[in-house]
Amino acid sequence: MSDILIVEDEDVIRKALRRLLEHNDYSVQEASSVAEALANFTLDDFDLIISDLRLPGAPGTELIQQTESPVLIMTSYASLRSAVDSMKQGAVDYVAKPFDHDEMLEAVRRNIEAHSEDKAENGSRPRRKGLRGQPQLGEMIGSCKSMTTLYERIKKVGPTEATVLIHGETGTGKELVAKAIHNRSSRADKPIISVNCAAIPETLIESELFGYEKGAFTGANANRIGLIEAADGGTLFLDEIGELPMEAQARLLRFIQENEIRRIGSVHARIVDVRLICATHRDLKTMAREHEFREDLYYRIGVVRLELPPLRERGKDILEIAEAVLKRCCDRLGKDEMFFSPKAIQAITTYIWPGNIRELENAVERAVILSDGNEIDNDLLDIDLELVDVSQMRSKQKPADNKPRKESEPANKPKNNALDPNEDLSLEDYFQRFVLEHQDSMSETELAQKLGVSRKCLWERRQRLGIPRKKTSKSA
Repeated sequence: MSDILIVEDEDVIRKALRRLLEHNDYSVQEASSVAEALANFTLDDFDLIISDLRLPGAPGTELIQQTESPVLIMTSYASLRSAVDSMKQGAVDYVAKPFDHDEMLEAVRRNIEAHSEDKAENGSRPRRKGLRGQPQLGEMIGSCKSMTTLYERIKKVGPTEATVLIHGETGTGKELVAKAIHNRSSRADKPIISVNCAAIPETLIESELFGYEKGAFTGANANRIGLIEAADGGTLFLDEIGELPMEAQARLLRFIQENEIRRIGSVHARIVDVRLICATHRDLKTMAREHEFREDLYYRIGVVRLELPPLRERGKDILEIAEAVLKRCCDRLGKDEMFFSPKAIQAITTYIWPGNIRELENAVERAVILSDGNEIDNDLLDIDLELVDVSQMRSKQKPADNKPRKESEPANKPKNNALDPNEDLSLEDYFQRFVLEHQDSMSETELAQKLGVSRKCLWERRQRLGIPRKKTSKSA
């Protein structure tokens, strides 16, 4: 059983979180401030410390310097800039409040497992990781579940000679995966030749891949080796292999089967030693079934299949990637250190990024070029917050309270009794009770600030929970 320390000054949130964790078989201790935690507990005894960022006295980040145990920071959605700064100070993760139960449990599980692995690899004192404490492989960044799975598979397949098929949307970084595989192989000191099959005209693809002899066709004034032959001893990366013409597919299949090629116009075959990695954004299995791609070639190139998730499904990785891109752009353009504003962070983490990492890189570079100061706002990223479909993100979250509501009990039924920290309240219950009890005495702005959310988030939660604003209530 893992031991967890919660440091939170709000009694209702602290006790609700404790019940959630104990219900999932964690051993939990509590403190209401950094001073209380340091006075009553040995911090290194815990497998994870969950702390609010803003506490009476010292901030929650003070705990990071006092222990080798991982510290997970909780913060309001409107204070994500502070959460990012916490990661730079060494926090392993952050969760925005009000948080979803499943999201919190996943963060707890992931960070406790990572802490245990670090202790096993490095003795009793785990190593501190890099930016935001997240694992990386080569130039790839991120620690979401799908990326962690991808890293493990790359480590396994890299040292082998197996042909690999990488599947992912355009702009997700498939070439980075190919380079990571190559760099973990015995061919790492040899070249990796990258070919975008969609960028070469259909009439030239075969001569580009296999080469040609002088006089083979009009304009062939000299012998020329192909890209496959140029990769001899190393790795050939064929991006967008789904765009390869049928004739070239047949020649490629023979190369894979026999490890030999024949230049166009030549009668002699050449033996080559090349490892093949392919990538596509298309569904090759369906294409093979519909005779748009050779089925025998599909099974040859797909010995190991790797899935690269789109950016919109990578959670907190998005912000980490954006910050890495921002730093790289500043260095390349000779700009002073820059940072994202809270609105920019909200835009980055809620926008769906149809162009994936390539679109993100372009947006950040444009913002760096156009910015007159050190802060980048969402308008420089060309992302309109009003057009961002926040509901798509939240629709994936399950309600915090899964208990069915009685039909006779209206969703906005007033509850006049005071908030009791010992009452079995979910965070949704707490939100509803707080709004109902304070909306007559507070403006919408004051309510949002007390709950640690934006006014837009407050309005959306009112709609979802059936708590309309009273016409007599003042709004700021």
